[in-house]
Amino acid sequence: MNDAIAVPLDLSPLWISLKVSLLATGFTFFVGIAVAYWMLGYRGKGRSLLEGLFVSPLILPPTVVGFLLLLLFGKNGPAGQLLMSVDFSVVFTWYGAAITATVVSFPLMYRTALGAFEQIDANLLAVARTLGASEWTVFRCVMLPLALPGVIAGAVLAFARALGEFGATLMLAGNIPGQTQTIPMAIYFAVEAGAMQEAWFWAIVIMLISLSGLFMVDFWQEQQKKRRFAFKLSSPATIARTVTVPAPIASPEQPAAFHNGLSGLLVNIQKRLTHFDLDLTFNVGTSTLGILGGSGAGKSMLLRCLAGMESPTKGQIVLNGRVLFDAKRGINVSSRDRRIGFLVQNYALFPHMTVAKNIAFGLPKALSASEAQQRVEAQLAAVQLQGYGDRYPNQLSGGQQQRVALARALASEPELLLLDEPFSALDTHLRSQMEQAMITRLRSFHGVSLFVTHNLEEAYRVCENLLVLEQGHALAYGSKYDIFERPGLLGVAQLTGCKNISVAKAIDSQTVLATDWGLSLQVLALPDHLAYVGIRAHQMRFVDAVNQVNTVPCWLVLISETPHRMTVFLKFNTQPDHPQDYHVQAEVFKETWESLKQKPLPWLVYLDPLRLMLLN
Repeated sequence: MNDAIAVPLDLSPLWISLKVSLLATGFTFFVGIAVAYWMLGYRGKGRSLLEGLFVSPLILPPTVVGFLLLLLFGKNGPAGQLLMSVDFSVVFTWYGAAITATVVSFPLMYRTALGAFEQIDANLLAVARTLGASEWTVFRCVMLPLALPGVIAGAVLAFARALGEFGATLMLAGNIPGQTQTIPMAIYFAVEAGAMQEAWFWAIVIMLISLSGLFMVDFWQEQQKKRRFAFKLSSPATIARTVTVPAPIASPEQPAAFHNGLSGLLVNIQKRLTHFDLDLTFNVGTSTLGILGGSGAGKSMLLRCLAGMESPTKGQIVLNGRVLFDAKRGINVSSRDRRIGFLVQNYALFPHMTVAKNIAFGLPKALSASEAQQRVEAQLAAVQLQGYGDRYPNQLSGGQQQRVALARALASEPELLLLDEPFSALDTHLRSQMEQAMITRLRSFHGVSLFVTHNLEEAYRVCENLLVLEQGHALAYGSKYDIFERPGLLGVAQLTGCKNISVAKAIDSQTVLATDWGLSLQVLALPDHLAYVGIRAHQMRFVDAVNQVNTVPCWLVLISETPHRMTVFLKFNTQPDHPQDYHVQAEVFKETWESLKQKPLPWLVYLDPLRLMLLN
């Protein structure tokens, strides 16, 4: 093989190819990234047409691309006539080769960059904006670093495509030795002339250049992975599971709005959604409001509207006297100017930044380096993570990531803190520990906080007041005690965990008929409208004698066991016919169950009139 390969005397195709390919790659690198970024957010009607236009050089035959470029840049073409006016032409010059290489390599750079951008978690970008970052900062500090491996790969592919371009270049630039003859042309005409040794030489050269670029990019990406994920498994941060509840720290001075009559959050918005309309009106002072509702109730959409990630169709949002949104007045403050901290479900820590840099991301730019470091250290101390500032998010446990995300949100000194199911990704043990840590931090936060969850017990422990949502509407709003004890509506009772509900109708002013249970029950007072009666499973009491009203005999149908409690499924007045033949379920501690199961059936259960919920 060595005897068959001869080095040609003229090496100009190598230098011309490198010059053309590097120029084309440099141009497509910047333009491809810019167009990909623009197309990422473009939702216009012409998107499909633009997409087809951008990728057409990749799917059209190179000779067709060259022909179209010749029509454009030829002496009769619009671009050609414009260039002729300044006595310049790109036809049959190396500039023409550079133009064709740019056009045919652009789709690879564009599509690869767009794909890399689309893979970025949208929560990372949204949280960066709520931390006060401008669009340029979000792109420069979050998007581009995260997409960099894909962008670099796209640049290498674009370079390889430019290096190997033949048909379009031949149409526009021709094959002029020493001027426009690139390596692919040198190979073609060497084969045509029968100079196989020279063709072999150029073929090996172009393969070595292309494969070397791909190898270097692959090597760089592997080194980046090793550096970023070094010691991930052996890191003490991934092993440590104990959470010490942090002590409250001195809060920074709050804005003046906290100290006048304008403090608090006022929401009156409507937003049209696919399956229902979000229509909410409420206000909350400097406290924690729990937003409780099932999946798809509109909880997360409410937070996105408050954070400026979504725009309501109508209404107004006012925070501490500042109008954040007003549809009538055309006011819609951007996310970065709303002074809102957002803790999303997956925490959205920037994976390419250390813990310290994550926390410092939202700090005011006017702070000196020493002041910023002090703020970061204070936040780390507040969440019991001293010494973890140099670690990356992937080196932290789930609970530690959550604490860093909370510290980052609070470091920016927000006036409103949004917590979107912050415990959903944690196991049961860690969830309990983090819940106590969260409660402690919220006590020292002097702003408004909204805590979204579908876990009613979690909402009850963390929040004092609740807003219950269903299909975008507020079913109940007020003290958690009132909502749990007197839900008023069927939907509220169900969302707050009531498992025993029967259709009901009034018999007299103090008696109702629970038709599903076949019982007449004494109540304290009837509401204006009665449709259902209910009682919570843990509020049913087993008694030994019929010495009070609403005491009913019952038979055991099924049992269900949890670590601490037993759930017993009961049928009133008669024995069950099959395993699904039951009226209600009651919850008892296992100690109570041990004595209860020794008693003969039927048992006696007492439905306390004070505990009966009369519902519309």
